[in-house]
Amino acid sequence: MDFDLQWLLWGLPLAFALGWFGSRMDVRQWRREQKDSPKVYYKGLNLLLNEQHDKAIDAFIEAVQQDPDTSDLHFALGNLFRRRGEYERAVRVHEHLLNRADLPKSERVRAQYALAQDFMKAGLFDRAESAYRALEGTPFATEARLALLSLLERSRDWRAAIEVALQLEQAGTASFAGRIAHYWCEVAIEADASGQTETADDAIARAREASPLAARPLIVAGQRALQRNEPAQALQFWGGLMATQPAAFNLVARDYATAAATAGEAGSARERLLGQYRRAPTLDLLEAIAALDADASNRRTRLLAHLRSHPSLSAAQALLQDGGAALLGDVESTALRDAVQRAARPLHRYRCAACGFEAEHYFWQCPGCLGWDTYPPQRLEDL
Repeated sequence: MDFDLQWLLWGLPLAFALGWFGSRMDVRQWRREQKDSPKVYYKGLNLLLNEQHDKAIDAFIEAVQQDPDTSDLHFALGNLFRRRGEYERAVRVHEHLLNRADLPKSERVRAQYALAQDFMKAGLFDRAESAYRALEGTPFATEARLALLSLLERSRDWRAAIEVALQLEQAGTASFAGRIAHYWCEVAIEADASGQTETADDAIARAREASPLAARPLIVAGQRALQRNEPAQALQFWGGLMATQPAAFNLVARDYATAAATAGEAGSARERLLGQYRRAPTLDLLEAIAALDADASNRRTRLLAHLRSHPSLSAAQALLQDGGAALLGDVESTALRDAVQRAARPLHRYRCAACGFEAEHYFWQCPGCLGWDTYPPQRLEDL
């Protein structure tokens, strides 16, 4: 079949015309999209990057008014309100998103998570808990559980916190054995305060089961035994603590000496404490040893040796209070003792390794950063 060149002459101009028309349509569409895209949105982003939050909020509000169907604008505006502490306005923005029937499922879940964060920051813990629980089974489930765990800790709902921590462990997020042990200890302390001895016993057993090497269950178990006038059992718990967590034993060294004296085991307990002191000398251990030694000269000799090998204001203060003037010459004066006491007082504290929060008492959960086990069990001078 012969090819008609006439069709080629007609086809080439037609193909060129169609190509030109198509390119013009693409350019017009691109220009239309650029025109429709709110320039105020980019202005808001620029203001946000320059830390001009007030002007950025105004720009995003204007952008939302121009393009009310864009969910990203609402999220940006809501997050800005939350960062500014305007939680009520943030809640309104995210609730408006949730009330939209055309919102995709992924964006709806995102809005639910943002709303939960708004409630949490605003201190509306009941509503925050409901909002976080509504995210179960969504891509935000892990983040919601972690936030819910923090919320339950604040509200001291320890049993619910245990349940959430176990869910996080089962999901492979991390190990929460140490936290779970703390939660059970808190349950035991609250049960003891209300006279529920059996509940407290069960809680301590569960704490030790959750984390067999954790220090706090053994400490609490020994304290409870001593309160029940069972010093021998307290010594057994704290003896296990000395073997597994020697650093944490400093927290109960003096109580250990009291239990040993009550149980009639002062001699053997003193030898165990001396062995522990030789391995890791601290002033807490030295004071516990002194409580079991009736010979005042031995106490002063050990204090002086500690002061020479580990010079500290706390050791100097203890030596002065224990009649160390006879060894140190003319230093016995009220002014000197007061000066040393004032200088040593800040060093008697414990310091959080995470945030630096200092306290005279030891905390298992830092009041500053709310971290668990962030306090070394030694005072500042012993670190």
